[in-house]
Parts: sequence; structure tokens; C-alpha cells
Amino acid sequence: MTKEIMLNSRSLAEISKKLPTPTYQRDSLKIGIVHVGVGGFHRAHQAYYTHLLHEKENAHDWGICGIGLRQGDQKIHDVLQKQDGMYTLIVKHPDGNIDSQVIGSIIDFKLGYDTPAVVIDQMAHPDTKIVSLTITEGGYNFNPATGEFDFENADVQHELQHPNYPKTIYGFLTAAIKKRKEEGLPAFTVMSCDNIQHNGDVAKKMLLTFAQKQDAELAAYIEKEVSFPNSMVDRITPVTTQADIAYLEQTYDLKDEWPVTCEPFIQWVIEDDFSNGRPEFEKVGVQFVPDVKPYEKMKLRLLNAGHSVLGILGAIHGHPTINACMEDEVFVSYLRAFMDNEATPVLDKLEGIDLTEYKDNLQERFANPNIKDSVSRICSESSAKLPKFLIATIEDNLANGGSIEYATLVIAAWCYYSDKGVNKNGESIEIIDALQDQLHQAASKTNEDPLAFIKQESLFGNLAQNEKFTSLYSDMVKKIYADPDIKKLMI
Repeated sequence: MTKEIMLNSRSLAEISKKLPTPTYQRDSLKIGIVHVGVGGFHRAHQAYYTHLLHEKENAHDWGICGIGLRQGDQKIHDVLQKQDGMYTLIVKHPDGNIDSQVIGSIIDFKLGYDTPAVVIDQMAHPDTKIVSLTITEGGYNFNPATGEFDFENADVQHELQHPNYPKTIYGFLTAAIKKRKEEGLPAFTVMSCDNIQHNGDVAKKMLLTFAQKQDAELAAYIEKEVSFPNSMVDRITPVTTQADIAYLEQTYDLKDEWPVTCEPFIQWVIEDDFSNGRPEFEKVGVQFVPDVKPYEKMKLRLLNAGHSVLGILGAIHGHPTINACMEDEVFVSYLRAFMDNEATPVLDKLEGIDLTEYKDNLQERFANPNIKDSVSRICSESSAKLPKFLIATIEDNLANGGSIEYATLVIAAWCYYSDKGVNKNGESIEIIDALQDQLHQAASKTNEDPLAFIKQESLFGNLAQNEKFTSLYSDMVKKIYADPDIKKLMI
């Protein structure tokens, strides 16, 4: 039996005989990017692009330090520390081919939940030029219906009283920016890489609102000196499975405790607006544009909403993965009808994008049999996603007199999903949502009030007052509760 090779700096020479490893001198890299929220997506996307740049040329100012602000980040911290920041990226092609390589752009990882000063000091370090974020929609702490900052959050209340002991991203950012200002250092760029429309604008608005309450003078400085470029990011990155870990062991004798799998497609469109310099990402395929909003909207309303259409309806039907949905012709037809009839008509003008080709490409990506993205992952945190991805499309079409039937069925299915927690066969559905209890409570009143679920104004705004929507929604909810065989309503 061949001896297992542990992934770390000492074993790189041995690993490089079997698969690509970093060719640049990792120990000479400076930390120029501090990244908060080191999940699979960051490692398949921004860290990968940064790795490509290091491979292509001398970019030694742009090493990445990962940051975890929650106790739940302890595991990824421990794994990456053990592996000297490295991990394997496993790219799964639709034709069955698999490319694997070791990524080396993350050179450190720090935790902030017990020792916030360690993270504040890293953000405030003279070498740090960018603080980037993948903290999910929920991490931005705004009310999804109003878009306003949520000051009721207990962690926010704590850090307003104790600014040197922050808990949320806003407390850490303000503490670090204040320290830099006092030390005469230029402000860093705050670079959001989350799936939120106008993500840079949202990050700016939330940070300024928080800072204004904490320190009005600092808020004025942030508004003047800190850049918040909007960006559109895209790469399907399923949760790592034990099978992925076993694949590396069986194929390369490589022991990687937390590799990342992804599809071959990758895209990053970002506004060229940085406070204190940036990596030359355009040399590795990143597109810099003056205004990213039309591209963001395209991706959110087609890819992200499309995922939710398949995920919610697929969960009720009993499909376990997104590619399983795409093996079902009823789901394929429904998805395309939603994209063509409801999402596309409300998009903005897009330069250099063939929308038909983009949608064809999306279908191919969703159908990739080697990705097997779980329906439960796609449905996770739907309360944070659907207001931006899907409900906004319904509102636009109501205003324009467009079709709403495809998206409305998804909302009705979401009600059943939140209420019953089972698919049409009575099998339990895994629901992952910060508002799970609230969603269930509202949905459980549907039999006595068909509109109970959509009366949650924080999620649905004023949709419960729109007669066209409520008439269609009530009819669909009634039918699903009578017979949860969702495909009957999709044909």
C-alpha cells in the first residue's frame, strides 16, 4: 500500500510529481488581501484567480490572509493551518474529466471571535490593501424588505458599546479603519464578492450607517476615503464530500482534509474602483468595467434565481441534486420558460453578452452530472436569497404587466416546503435557514389564511396587497396543499 502524502509545504515536491502545485515562492508573499469568510466559493474563485496571478508573474504583494469571525470558522482555520494554507481544487467537467491542482494563494488564517485584536491588527497592517468579503447575504445585516441596517442585532448592540471587541464585520472594519487613520495609513478597499445585487453599494451603505452611529467623524472619513467596488462573481461550487476527499487519496495518495470541487466555468466582473491599489487580475481573465450593475442583475435573476426555481420545486418533487432536476424534461422546460418569459424581460441592457447563449450555457452548467450540487444547499438561506433573486423579478413584472406565473409557483412551493418540511412522498427535507422557525410559523397558518406566508413584509414587502399576485398565489397554494405532486402544476 502506497504511503499517504499529507498536504503541506514539506511535501510539495513529492506532490508536484503527481499534480500541479504552486511554482511561486509562497514564503516571499506579503499579505495584501485580507479575506473574511473562507468557504468553498472563495477558494474556488478569488483565491484561485489570485493563485493564477502568482503563477503568471511576480505578484508578491498580494498574498491572502483568511479571516474567520465566527466559532463555526474554527474547522476551516484548523485544516488550513495544518496544510499551510493550501488545498486542492478539483474541477469537474461535464464530460467526466477531472482536473486537480494545489492552490497556494492563502498564506495565513486568523480567527477573530475570541481575539478580535489579532484580526483588527491584520486589517490595519500597512501591507493590507484590500479587505474582501464572502459573508453570505445574511452577513450584511439588512432588512431584506426595506434594505435598511438592522440595529436590533444583539452583536451590533454589543459592539456599539464595546468598539474594541467587535463581533460583526462592521465592528471589525470600523476598528481597523480607525486604527489605520490614526497611524496615517491609507484606507483599504472593501471588496464584496457576495451574491447581492450592487454588493459594493450595500456594503458601503451598511458600513456607513453603522459607523455613523458609532463615530460620525470616522463615518465621514470612510465615505471620503474607502472604495467599495461592485462585483459580479460566478462559479458553481458544491459542498465538499467525503467522496471528494477519498478521490484524492485513491488517485494521488494525497491527504487533503478539505479540498474544494467546482465546475470549469468561472467569471468575475468588477468595477475598477480601488482605494489603495489592486492586483492586475485582468491578466488572468477578470473583466474590469465602469458599471457592473447590469451584469450583477443578469446573474442574480438568471443563474441564482434559476437555481432557486430548480431547488425549491426539486425539493418538493424529491430530486436530490440540481443535475437530477436537469435530467427531468419537465424541470428543464419550466426553468427555460421562467428565464425567457419572466427573468429576461426585466434585465437591463448588457454590452457584450448574448443572453440566449448565456442561458444555454446555464442549462449546461446546471446539468453537469459531475457537480451534483445538492438541492438542500441551493435552498439554504432562501429567506436571504429569494427577496433579491426571485421576489424582485415578480415585483418588476407586476409593474410592467409581465408574466408572474412561473416565479409565483416557486413562492407557493416555498410556503409548503417551510410548513410541511417533507417532499411529495412524505420524506423529510433538510431545511437550512436562519429564519426557519419564523417561516414555518407563518406557513403553518396557510389553511386558515391562504396569504399568511406572504404577509411577512420583511420578505415580501407589499405583495400581499397585490390582487393579481394574491389571486394566483392563493390558487397555487391551494393546489399544492391538496396534492403536492408539483410536476402537475409545472406542465
